[in-house]
Amino acid sequence: MVLYRPVGTAELMLIEKMGYRGFPPRLPEQPIFYPVLNQKYAQEIAERWNVKDTSDHNGYVTRFEVDDDYCSQFEIHIVGRKYHQELWIPSEELEIFNQHIIGSIEVIAAFSNK
Repeated sequence: MVLYRPVGTAELMLIEKMGYRGFPPRLPEQPIFYPVLNQKYAQEIAERWNVKDTSDHNGYVTRFEVDDDYCSQFEIHIVGRKYHQELWIPSEELEIFNQHIIGSIEVIAAFSNK
């Protein structure tokens, strides 16, 4: 399954430190890791939210693939419009989720509000 994750610069730097092979642990106030199912939605988040909510006003869209069988255990959540589709991965599952990433995480779009 191809998934997308909108991130800010701080999270992107942590992904880089992990060799683009996984996502960093969630903060205590982040009980869910939520990759999204389409690029359009990921770009909306990066462009509308990440550029506002990050200190350097940059947002990025990452794309990565995860084993289909592993992903099938997680329900797809629609959180707005029909294309606002997310998988909700409990934070305590993120390390296992990372082990099911196939290949590398790649940055496919960047946005700035500078």
